Amino acid sequence: MEKEMYEVRFHGRGGQGAVTAATILADAAFREGKDVQAFPIFGVERRGAPVAAFMRMDTKPIDLKTQIYEPDSIVVLDPTLLDVIDVTKGLKEGGKIIINSSKKASEFKFGKAKVYTIDATKIAVKHGLGTKTNPIVNTAILGAYSKAVGNVSIEAIEEAIGEKVPRKKEENKKAAREAYEVTRGE
Repeated sequence: MEKEMYEVRFHGRGGQGAVTAATILADAAFREGKDVQAFPIFGVERRGAPVAAFMRMDTKPIDLKTQIYEPDSIVVLDPTLLDVIDVTKGLKEGGKIIINSSKKASEFKFGKAKVYTIDATKIAVKHGLGTKTNPIVNTAILGAYSKAVGNVSIEAIEEAIGEKVPRKKEENKKAAREAYEVTRGE
């Protein structure tokens, strides 16, 4: 039996698209008939500062109105955050961590968490998303999420990207699909 409520926490830096990623994922889950919530939390609101965004989905109406303290999955858009904050704080046992990294998933050790990696930066640059020095990795990381977690289809994510992304819709869809195809876990 599939667990009802599923909660995801995104970690990124201002300007990388973590908040947009949570919104797109919520839209995709909604397209598949789930009730959803997506919301950010900001500290110092400036480009490059750590930000977190949250998304929860359920097959029933969601009445909960709190932050997500014990996520089922963690998505890390910027691997340098691993050295700055405890991105795994509160992660449920057996949870999944999706990391934007060129490293293999086996190079990360987070207890019993299942780790997946994707070089979302390389994919974003390849598809002209952002710049080489400031790539926008959010749509690629969503493709990796779809592959790793499997509770939102890549097709729904592509549809949501087409609806929510203001520019380069096809490039963003291609980045998500490529990430979906090459994401690997430990």
